[in-house]
Amino acid sequence: MAEEGNKVVDLNSAYRHKVDAKGRMSLPASFRKVLSTDLVVTRNPKDECLYVFEPDAFNAWVAGVFEDKFEKFDRTNDLHVRLRRKLKSRAADVSIDAAGRIMISAEQREAVGIDKEVVVVGNTGYFEIWDAKRYDAVDDETDLGLLFD
Repeated sequence: MAEEGNKVVDLNSAYRHKVDAKGRMSLPASFRKVLSTDLVVTRNPKDECLYVFEPDAFNAWVAGVFEDKFEKFDRTNDLHVRLRRKLKSRAADVSIDAAGRIMISAEQREAVGIDKEVVVVGNTGYFEIWDAKRYDAVDDETDLGLLFD
C-alpha cells in the first residue's frame, strides 16, 4: 500500500496510457509521487486486469485473501500452501525506471488481454491496469445507481 507515515494513500482517478513494444508503461505522475520505486504486478484472480501493489501491500493482500476465506493461512495445510504458491507465482517484482515507467511482462499482458491501449485505475492501496476496451465494457456495465438506491 502506498503509505505516508502509517496512513494509507488512496490512488484515485483513471488514466489512459499506451504500452510500448517492449512492454513498458508510464505511470501517472500523481501515482509516482506517493509510491515507492519497487512494485509487484500480479493478475487479478479472474484474469480481468493487473493489480499493482507495493511489496508489503501485496503480501498483506495475499494474507487478507486467506483471512477472508479461511480465517488465516495455515502452512501445514497443503491446500493453503498450493493456493498461496499459485498467487505468488503469478506476481512479478518490477521497479519504476528513471522515465517513470514499469515493465509488464508479455505473459501478464497476454493473460489479461492487454494490447497497446490501457487504463490505469487508482484504488485503495493499489492500482489496476486494464486493457482499454475491456475496461470500457466493464465500466459501461457498472451502474453506480446500485449504491444509492
